[in-house]
Amino acid sequence: MNNNLSHIALILDGNKRWAKKNSFTNIVAYTKGFENISNLVKYSLTLNLKNLTIFTLSSENFKRSSINIIYKIIYDNFSRICEELVNEKGVKIKIFGNRDSLPSKLKEIFEKFESLSSHNNRLNLNIAFNYGFKNEIKNIIKKIKENDLKFKYENKLEIDKLFYLGTIPDPEILIRTGGHKRLSNFIMYNLTYTELFFTETLWPDFSEKEYKSIINEFHKIQRKYGL
Repeated sequence: MNNNLSHIALILDGNKRWAKKNSFTNIVAYTKGFENISNLVKYSLTLNLKNLTIFTLSSENFKRSSINIIYKIIYDNFSRICEELVNEKGVKIKIFGNRDSLPSKLKEIFEKFESLSSHNNRLNLNIAFNYGFKNEIKNIIKKIKENDLKFKYENKLEIDKLFYLGTIPDPEILIRTGGHKRLSNFIMYNLTYTELFFTETLWPDFSEKEYKSIINEFHKIQRKYGL
């Protein structure tokens, strides 16, 4: 399948609702959701996709009571899944968002796999964790002010470099699972002309088949970039 895509973004929504619907614990749901990330990354590799950006935890949801469950799932699963993606599949991992308030153990895990994968080039997996676009803007303003940065405002590349995703191409497709039709403070700078797809499917049930179907729908769109 020649997809002619360079970047897909995903908002992963619906883990807790999936747990309630299927009478499972939140731990089971988040574990299933975590495994589905691995499945979709592997499928994206078969499409020769170069960039996949996923929204796993917003800065707003960081304060939820379920945050400790999410930490446990990461401690139990992240290393195992990333070992496979990094060492066997050649995936490069970048995690962006606010790390100041994260447990030191979690920061060490993130830093380990970013370092181990730094020379990989098959797929850039960008993971938004404790992220919010408004906070990203605040951090950029703070960075400019504190470092007295000088750059050419009319130069798009120099502006792009201020943002977490840097100069990689903007997503052609954004998919949000779970039924809600909103962007939830996610990489707004990078979604200017992105085609938006919203599905009722809860994240743990989102399949390769539906992923492929959305990509096929995208290819039917005549993109006019604001014209």
